[in-house]
Amino acid sequence: MGGMRCLAPLFALTFALALPPTQAASPPHLPPAVQQALKAAQLPPEALALWVAPVDSTRPRWRWREAAPQNPASLTKLATSFAALEQLGPAWRWKTPVWLDGTLEPERGLLKGDLVIQGRGDPSLVLERVWLLLRRVQQLGVREIQGDILLDNRAFAPDTQAAADFDGEPWRAGNVRPDALLFNYKAHTLLVRPDPARSQAWLQLDTGLPLAQERVPLKPGPCLDGRGQLRASWVEEAGRTSGPLRLAGSWPASCGEAAWPLADPEPASYNARLIEAMWRALGGKLTGWVRAGAAPAERAPSFELTSPPLADVVQDLNKHSNNLMAEQLWLTLALQAGHEPATAEAARQGLRQWLQQRLGWPEQGWQLENGSGLARGSRLSAAQLGQLLQAAWASPVMPEFMASLPLVGEDGTLRREPERFGPARGRAHLKTGSLRDVQAVAGYLLTTRGERLVVVAMIQHERAGAGRPVLDALLRTLAQSP
Repeated sequence: MGGMRCLAPLFALTFALALPPTQAASPPHLPPAVQQALKAAQLPPEALALWVAPVDSTRPRWRWREAAPQNPASLTKLATSFAALEQLGPAWRWKTPVWLDGTLEPERGLLKGDLVIQGRGDPSLVLERVWLLLRRVQQLGVREIQGDILLDNRAFAPDTQAAADFDGEPWRAGNVRPDALLFNYKAHTLLVRPDPARSQAWLQLDTGLPLAQERVPLKPGPCLDGRGQLRASWVEEAGRTSGPLRLAGSWPASCGEAAWPLADPEPASYNARLIEAMWRALGGKLTGWVRAGAAPAERAPSFELTSPPLADVVQDLNKHSNNLMAEQLWLTLALQAGHEPATAEAARQGLRQWLQQRLGWPEQGWQLENGSGLARGSRLSAAQLGQLLQAAWASPVMPEFMASLPLVGEDGTLRREPERFGPARGRAHLKTGSLRDVQAVAGYLLTTRGERLVVVAMIQHERAGAGRPVLDALLRTLAQSP
């Protein structure tokens, strides 16, 4: 952190010298409504960095501390997704190869050998797509596997971090670590369905894996924090924490139905447990085990399961700020560049080099630690993010990139409390960024007069959580700007 502070003045000078004279000379200032919102939130003006300009002009309309390196949080995903769309193309797809490695006797529904599945980084292998993969196996004539199911995830180097390393919350689905073979984000969704007639709420995991109990009591009262009323813990079995999920507490009846994403406590064995449970649920038989194993290098696969187009995946990634999908995409860029197994360092250097070449950024004064923004040491300036957004606007992939960002007041991470955005509702596509000490937005806003602006606003302060009204005030002001 101290090193970055030392680099900040040098970077600010470097960036200012690179700007056209008209931009460098424009006075830094804040809209009055933003100044008032900062005061109401008890945040100093120095907590905010701002850069606003027309999409096709390097002269900013508003700028404030625009060259100061800030933690971009999930605005990092703008760099990851733009790089992926340009390097791979919006129509690019992941392929997950599958081998029937043995002798097939379709008239008996028998595979004398192993079923092999090789991961290549696809982040879209959710339950429905794993089901499609297994159904394809059965359509080829396999009902019984007289051998093992082998899972090959060697395309990515082993990840040395744990889910709890970032914030000490290993149950958060957004903290799951990347894997070349990623089934259902290595997570479960707890479904809660109230049954007022019986004064209880029914519980179920979408993965079909076991629960220690099927219901919890209903209780009266307002729905202030339904999840906070339930305490989840995993039952230990044979020294492991991957046994049934137990829930203590009760569910407020006024909360209605709910879905609660939970990371699996034993991610290393998750794929094996899920694929075996789904294979048996489809009526399949398995005489061996589900275990790690290498795919046959000398033979073409029996078939490949292809992902949705990259443009669709990037839309899911940015609309919902999915950290794990961003990490999978970041490592995939390294894999596609020839680094196998793909490492975090190769992905980090690959994205850095692309940004320097594509946008002309200097070698010093900025840093992206990963592809998602779930990092404490990443630093970008508001002006840099503005430059990236302008480059994306002029790029052939602009339609797919812009459509991937949440529509203010309508969907994704910006769908809640739409009334707070006023005239900006439905007129801006913005990526959000949020950490303990960061609140940020960046993207495109169409004013009521028909002008399209690039907007970057970043708050970094210990009280950043109180800064959301500051960002809202900025959007309302810009939407009506002349």
